[in-house]
Amino acid sequence: MAVSSAFAGAKLESIFLSNAAAAAPAASSHPTSHFLIKPRRTQRPNTIRCDSTASSDAVVENAARNASSLSALQQLKIKTSSADRYTKEKSSIIVIGLSIHTTPVELREKLAIPEAEWPRAIKELCALNHIEEAAVLCTCNRMEIYVVALSQHRGVKEVTEWMSKTGGIPVSEISDHRFLLYNKDATRHIFQVSAGLDSLVLGEGQILAQVKQVAKVSQGVAGFGRNISGLFKHAIMVRKRVRTETKIAEGAVSVSSAAVELALMKLPLSGYSTARALLIGAGKMGKLVIKHLLSKGCTKVVVVNRSVEKVDTLREEFKDIEIIYKPVDDMMSCAGEADVIFTSTSSETPLFLKENVTGLPPVGADVGGKRLFIDISVPRNVGSCVNEVEGTRAYNVDDLKEVVAANREDRLRKAMEAEAIIDEELKLFEAWRDSLETVPTIRKLRAYAERIRSSDLEKCLQKMGDNVNNNTKKAVETLSKGIVNKLLHGPLQHLRYDGTDDRTLDETLENMHALNRMFSLETEMSLLEEKIRAKVEQQK
Repeated sequence: MAVSSAFAGAKLESIFLSNAAAAAPAASSHPTSHFLIKPRRTQRPNTIRCDSTASSDAVVENAARNASSLSALQQLKIKTSSADRYTKEKSSIIVIGLSIHTTPVELREKLAIPEAEWPRAIKELCALNHIEEAAVLCTCNRMEIYVVALSQHRGVKEVTEWMSKTGGIPVSEISDHRFLLYNKDATRHIFQVSAGLDSLVLGEGQILAQVKQVAKVSQGVAGFGRNISGLFKHAIMVRKRVRTETKIAEGAVSVSSAAVELALMKLPLSGYSTARALLIGAGKMGKLVIKHLLSKGCTKVVVVNRSVEKVDTLREEFKDIEIIYKPVDDMMSCAGEADVIFTSTSSETPLFLKENVTGLPPVGADVGGKRLFIDISVPRNVGSCVNEVEGTRAYNVDDLKEVVAANREDRLRKAMEAEAIIDEELKLFEAWRDSLETVPTIRKLRAYAERIRSSDLEKCLQKMGDNVNNNTKKAVETLSKGIVNKLLHGPLQHLRYDGTDDRTLDETLENMHALNRMFSLETEMSLLEEKIRAKVEQQK
């Protein structure tokens, strides 16, 4: 034990020794607690390892008699409260994922879970034997499930089987395409995802809104617990820091912004202010096109859409650009009056083919003499045959690689800076998770102090008699709470380990030992000591 650790514990013990002697109840009023402990991975699934005492054996035997039909893990979940679990081995954070990098879209779309179904999915996942907490991140590029699991192997198996049942896809097919990440690797992954470092277009900003939506929709759902909630909140904070410190979001960082960048690359400088812009489709991608057109100085755009309602919504959001609505029936006439045409619809058949474009009037020399079709739809809205028409040039999503490549080196440098930030935040998040180990001691110390305060307050009010008015009673109660809070402030500060000061896990452990000895708080210290000391060794 380090000298500083021993000194910290001795100091705490000396401060509270007199209070403990005066106020602590007799030892017999604090029977030793026995906790069921999660099976080690090397043991058989139906084996429960218990504290090495005769009374612990009795607990297990009694549980087996009363719930012989339940599995060991079901008994663990029923018999062990969430607070007690903090004194056991820390559960694993796991991500089971299918992304654009590993899985074809045909498989991803079958497993996709609509936003409205996320709460239901969380509840179903947490009903599995080995899953304590869960979250679903589902976008056009990824389907990822984040869980806190009592067992890594069994947790992955249960979630994969749940995905198979939900999507109607064989487990073997999911296993062929999925990726698995655990603990620090899982944490690093969501930080990278939120920062746009795992996106098809490096640094894109849309994913942050999607991560935020997971936290928003899942808030209040029982299975979106302390660990997973904290993970997503920290990921959002990481993204904001990366965005601010690296400027990685500047330039073409999404399909929509790349489309606008491509248009500017193909237009002469003289055409920037005179080019007439037409947008077909007012969905999410179309909205982002308008956003980036506005950022480049565009003041007017014509929007063709099936309904005017979405266009009205765009007008409300983008008040600094004139948005003119036209119905679908006017699409061809609007195309004839436009110099740059962006298409972003869900149509499964092309909107523009060679025969549709041949009769359109030519564009002016000030915009380069060529009408530009920039198609960001999949399936494509503009046929490649359009390029056969003189004075016309069509680009699709594959052509956006030209824009992406133009800033590739700069964005890779910024990505390296972002990774350094993620390394720092990863340590802070791990420290936060470690700090949860002290939760039982903190709660029990507060409860212990509250019992004494309430008891002595009641005695005081009885001695004061019935003639005391409510204001006086309230003032006395407020005074008693204030005294307790001030006395507890120091000890509780020494129980919090969040990586923001020089205190080590070893010192925090010694402080916990001291408080448990003085106040008989019944926290199972042997398990905490073994676990925290292992963490200290890992950090060396």
